[in-house]
Amino acid sequence: MTTRIPIIPTIIVAGAIAVMIALGFWQLGRMDEKEALIVQAEQSLRMSSEVGYPDDAAGIEDVLYRRTTVTCQDVTNTTTVAGTDSRGAKGMAHRASCVLADGRTIIVDLGFSRSPQPVEWEGGEVRGTIAPGGRVVSAEGLAGLEPLASPDPRNLPNNHLAYAGQWFFFALTALVIYILALRRRGTRAKDE
Repeated sequence: MTTRIPIIPTIIVAGAIAVMIALGFWQLGRMDEKEALIVQAEQSLRMSSEVGYPDDAAGIEDVLYRRTTVTCQDVTNTTTVAGTDSRGAKGMAHRASCVLADGRTIIVDLGFSRSPQPVEWEGGEVRGTIAPGGRVVSAEGLAGLEPLASPDPRNLPNNHLAYAGQWFFFALTALVIYILALRRRGTRAKDE
């Protein structure tokens, strides 16, 4: 007597395995994209000429890691986040929400300190590097702060190969578990 393979569960498991494999290949594609982004960012770091801060969010990707100068007309908020100084010490990065002359608000990383208490800063000219997210990291410490570590594209995580491996492993695991479940079902059917 032969046991029949259940159609619906098999379709569901096969679909899940196909999705996991597709996600693995998608992560491999993302790995190539991230490597290209890192190469472009490293080239931007080597450029000595300044660029104007982009007028729109879409333009930020094209000028990441380039040097720029902005003038903060008004400071609407200051806060702190975890940060690293230019020597590698860990502490607090002091951040300000700045309103530019055209009314746009951008984030400016002012500098580094060990104190989590936000500093007072009235605004003014900021020379720095355009970092991911469009924030400007000041090249020198402002408001009496020490300089922060300059944004470095080599710090961008490129762990897509590991993610791809995980998806392929999940697909293989689902296949093995399903085969074992089918065998167990077959053994039970023989015993009955």
